[in-house]
Amino acid sequence: MKSHAVILVLGVLLSGHALASGNAGRGLELSKTCQACHGVDGNGVGDPQYPIIAGQYADYLEHAMRAYRSGERENAIMLGFAQALSDQDIKDLSAYFAAQKSKVGDLDPKNVK
Repeated sequence: MKSHAVILVLGVLLSGHALASGNAGRGLELSKTCQACHGVDGNGVGDPQYPIIAGQYADYLEHAMRAYRSGERENAIMLGFAQALSDQDIKDLSAYFAAQKSKVGDLDPKNVK
């Protein structure tokens, strides 16, 4: 009987973690606005003022977008976009951009192809 209870508890915990994760497919759908500055796959548009976010850790992207949304991190452009995002939207966008292969080899923008 105890083993059934343990399995049930583990199942609930694991399913909660799965639900908390972002959906990269939905993130792609949501990313249309992001693409103007960050590029389709998050590798930028050739303008160094917009960061390359492809391949960045999902938890970092989530943290950054929540900080933009709250105004803790200041950027007029990102504030406007981030305020319209739900927590799940942020998770989905983060999952999408984290799953993209980054083309950044070093920190010098002229070396990004």
